[in-house]
Amino acid sequence: VFRRLRFGQCWSVRMAVGKNKRLSKGGKKGSKKKVIDPFSRKEWYDVKAPSMFTQRQIGKTLVNKTAGTKISSDFLKGRVFEVSLGDLNDSEADFRKFRLICEDVQGRNCLTNFHGMGFTRDKLCSMVKKHQTLIEATVAVKTTDGFLIRLFCIGFTKRHQMQHKKTCYAQSTKIRAIRAKMVEVMQREVSTSDIREVVNKLIPDSIAKDIEKATLGIFPLHDVAIRKVKVL
Repeated sequence: VFRRLRFGQCWSVRMAVGKNKRLSKGGKKGSKKKVIDPFSRKEWYDVKAPSMFTQRQIGKTLVNKTAGTKISSDFLKGRVFEVSLGDLNDSEADFRKFRLICEDVQGRNCLTNFHGMGFTRDKLCSMVKKHQTLIEATVAVKTTDGFLIRLFCIGFTKRHQMQHKKTCYAQSTKIRAIRAKMVEVMQREVSTSDIREVVNKLIPDSIAKDIEKATLGIFPLHDVAIRKVKVL
């Protein structure tokens, strides 16, 4: 919008401010910003497994570099890494996954500790079959060094060696007796051990073998396993 004003013999042109966006603003914003690679601000740390496992070096992790009050080691502490037992111990039981939590940072190494265990989904699904009874038990036990652990046990009834019947279902009284025996064995094995000894029992699954032997007089079981462990 132009307005012409006359002052004596001189003519001047005045334009309304804020109307023409192209002239009032200095081009597009952000067009001259530098493109910074986000990985240039990060650094790599080695993840170290506890000494219970044969393979100590399990991988690497990324974190932002220390800048001002934001310290990189503070962001690493508390990270949880999930690694299969096959990678930790060169074992064939790679369906067993161990959870390791970062508790300390020394130099460029993240030192981890046991934080839990679980089975892969496909392994659990392959264990469940028809014509048998599934029995589960859960218990929370405190170790000698103060860790509160919750264990989940699973087992399946088994046919007798000379049995002709197709099914092998257990009565509810026997199921309760087996579940009580599972809880008893898990409490005994964990309450008298520290966290290191518990992990050493979970690697070969010796607790499940003890449960299978203890329940043999009630009802024969197979595929008995500690399917999950949580550190509370």
